Amino acid sequence: MRLRRFSTVRARLLALLVVIAIPIACASAFTAYATYRAAIVAIEAAQARAVDDFAVRTRVWYRGMSRALLAFGTTAGELGLDTAGCRDAGIKAMERAGGFRAFLLRGVDGHVCAGALDPDLSAERLDGFARQLASRPVVGMWNGADLGRMRYDQVTAGGRRYLAILASDFPNAGGRGLQQALLLTAPDLLESVFDLGEDGQGLNVALVGRDTGVIASRGDDRDMSWLPRTDRIPEKHARWTAPSRAGEDNTYAARMVAEPDFYIVASFDDRPAEAARLQFIALLLAPLLTLALLCLVCMRAIEKHCLRWLRGIEMAARSRTSSNRVRASVADGMPSDMRSVAEAFNGMVEEQEVRQRRLQTALDDNRFLVRELHHRVKNSLQVVQSYIGLSKRDHRDEARLALADAECRVHVLSAAYRFTLADGEMQPVRVDLFLDDVVTMIANLIRSRDQWVTSRIETAATLSVDRIIPLGFLVADVASRALRGTPGVRIAVEVVDVDDSAIEVGLEADREIQHSAPPRLFAGLLTQVEAVQTQEPHDRSLGRWRIAHGS
Repeated sequence: MRLRRFSTVRARLLALLVVIAIPIACASAFTAYATYRAAIVAIEAAQARAVDDFAVRTRVWYRGMSRALLAFGTTAGELGLDTAGCRDAGIKAMERAGGFRAFLLRGVDGHVCAGALDPDLSAERLDGFARQLASRPVVGMWNGADLGRMRYDQVTAGGRRYLAILASDFPNAGGRGLQQALLLTAPDLLESVFDLGEDGQGLNVALVGRDTGVIASRGDDRDMSWLPRTDRIPEKHARWTAPSRAGEDNTYAARMVAEPDFYIVASFDDRPAEAARLQFIALLLAPLLTLALLCLVCMRAIEKHCLRWLRGIEMAARSRTSSNRVRASVADGMPSDMRSVAEAFNGMVEEQEVRQRRLQTALDDNRFLVRELHHRVKNSLQVVQSYIGLSKRDHRDEARLALADAECRVHVLSAAYRFTLADGEMQPVRVDLFLDDVVTMIANLIRSRDQWVTSRIETAATLSVDRIIPLGFLVADVASRALRGTPGVRIAVEVVDVDDSAIEVGLEADREIQHSAPPRLFAGLLTQVEAVQTQEPHDRSLGRWRIAHGS
């Protein structure tokens, strides 16, 4: 990344922080997501193991009940099913075992032995249950155990529910062997197998049959409202999310116990998954917030320990134009390198101020000398003008006119210096004031009694003294040549603004006059005043010139 693309220190440092923070943020996000997925997978695996555990418990319980039934039936068959001792022995065995409520044994020879602890379970009802269960599909066995044809189910008698185990078609049955055996137990026996104590809180489990409904269950919600609204019989195992009978969305897992009817279905508490999501959010936001805080702290530190002092040096440098005493601030908490820059800047400012004071002193001295020099020149010109005026009294005719011209030109120089030094400093001269003074002097020194010189000046432009002097000479020369060659003539000097940056100067007589060629000096005057002739002398016009100015 090219930091030179960013123009400020703040932008470059911020870009550097972003370049460092983005990979860290991506790595933190990936780590948080990987941790979250690992936690979710572990939760799902734990839930699957829980369902498998209940399936194993159910299978072990049913297998144990089946073996107990077969063992008792085999023993009773050897003793003889038609004897009165068969029933009594069976009832005593059920009383001692607990939970066993009734049995029915039918031998190959057709003899039947039945007994029950509940009065509602008569031999005829037990035989009816056996025939009913025998008409239903048998369940599959596990691990290759050959216990005959088995059917697990539940029946109801006298308003009470019983778990039923029916065994038939026993292998290797002899002449006195069993053909069919039925055992009824209380549901509490199987439900006690499902009991996990406090470790199973938040977990609802049920053993469900395809046509018989819930056979055994455990959990806080004993009204079975946690079961899925739509039954889903798994082929082997399944996991899904669906609305419960109570209308809430739950996560379910199912495991086949005995094909094709019996399966385990469980509903799990969502708190572990919610905790995993909260952990993911915490693992994701913690580094991101840390990086954001780090960026803010760094930017604050940059502002406090770097940019603030740079800004102070910049303000001091920019304030130099309005105040010579501004210095860059130097504080105790200032970084050493910034302090060095500030001290170097202040040293440079002090050296510059010393040089400026020296230059200002020299400039003031030079201004004083120039002002004194111009005063001397102005005074000398006034003396020269006075000597010419005194000398003019002793001459007549051409000599007097020549001295008058000379006196007029000396007055142009004197007037120019008088106006430019009016406030004690050299400054541009206003054209209108200067030419009014020149026209007045021409009228006083050069014209005869029958001649007249007037002015109409409509401008507020100014020219420097180096340009105003040749302008005065130009007006005096043109007017003098016209006055000398034309008796009784009236001359008008006009100055108007052409635009904001130029004026036009023109002289015009009240009659046609004989124009003479200007002297060679006239071209030099035009060059000095930087004038452009816009109208040649013709008929009554003595000429017009355009002069550019800066104001």
